[in-house]
Amino acid sequence: MNAEVRQGDPERAYDVVLFGATGFVGALTAEYLAEHAPTGCRWALAGRDLGKLERLRERLTALDPACADLPLLRADARDTGALRELAASTRVLATTVGPYIWHGAELVAACAEAGTDYLDLTGEPEFVDRTYVEHDARARETGARIVHACGFDSIPADLGTYYTVNQLPEGVPLRVDGFLRSNALFSGGTLASALTAIGRGPQTLAAAHTRRLHEPRLLGRRARGPLGAPRFSRETGTWALPLPVLDPRIVARSAAALDRYGPDFRYRHYASVQHLAMALGGTAALGATAAVAQLPPARRWLMSRWEPGRGPDAARRARSWFTVRFVGEGGGRRVFTEVSGGDPGYGETAKMLAESALCLAYDALPDRAGQLTTAVAMGDALLDRLQKAGIRFRVADAR
Repeated sequence: MNAEVRQGDPERAYDVVLFGATGFVGALTAEYLAEHAPTGCRWALAGRDLGKLERLRERLTALDPACADLPLLRADARDTGALRELAASTRVLATTVGPYIWHGAELVAACAEAGTDYLDLTGEPEFVDRTYVEHDARARETGARIVHACGFDSIPADLGTYYTVNQLPEGVPLRVDGFLRSNALFSGGTLASALTAIGRGPQTLAAAHTRRLHEPRLLGRRARGPLGAPRFSRETGTWALPLPVLDPRIVARSAAALDRYGPDFRYRHYASVQHLAMALGGTAALGATAAVAQLPPARRWLMSRWEPGRGPDAARRARSWFTVRFVGEGGGRRVFTEVSGGDPGYGETAKMLAESALCLAYDALPDRAGQLTTAVAMGDALLDRLQKAGIRFRVADAR
């Protein structure tokens, strides 16, 4: 473990609790905390199966003997009473238990009520919008920070855009495009969450509409995250396919909350592929998956092919990488920036979630509460942490 940290809240037993610790990404996050949580950090593992938690603790003890005394907390995602006790016991609660639309609502409610900071890895727009409508106001009252998408969804896009915007002039309209490349595989849990989100199109649209009715209008400024259209990108020399994921919405909400993004901001998010045949094949595959996911039996069959708790092994993760290249322009200036790292879905996602939790627990941050993005809640502090942890943010060119 690293350097000693400042004293936490004496009224709470823990600084950080990791819920869903025995899942695939949860275990990787626990391993990261075992190796990097600072001395004096009061953290605990939580989940519904004490036997699995005990076996995980044994693995962690091999990394750090101090983990032999790591507290284990039993709680089920549907046990409201246990979740309330869990939320009240800690300053920060990070969860990897998805799909969040099925397993996340009660935990967000418990954290909002207890004034506990909440983090997750969701990429589900419906869940994000529903929690805003149902819990943002209460979280503001209690001081809780509800921060969704603290992994590959959507930290590279959100903090990458934040980093890019800070290289551009202030007080002018800004345009940023992000282009993602990766060779990574996904786990059963990620597949389940993605298929659930894709298969709930009408519910997702309804949740977005309800949120618009509750969300204050942005006066005197615009912040948008449109889908865009397929195109050849001269900036990157690749074919750009618009990605219908949560990232552009998260970036747009950061822009709406922060004046630094200027009076008129737009972000678009693309997959970047080298060849036209790959672009056409990717578009067809995405369309076919979306169509199949609308049918519950087909969706369940797809999920059964790669069950939650399974994912790529250590050797495959070690070969995985990601790069998001950003092109930002405004006020007569154009910048090219890049965020890059190793295995995005698991190794780097575990790192991002763990560092986000430690950031909320220990760093000096803006005095904000309610549902926030990573850029709004943590901004420079998290950017600094991730850079020190090996995720690269750099300016490739500026004109």
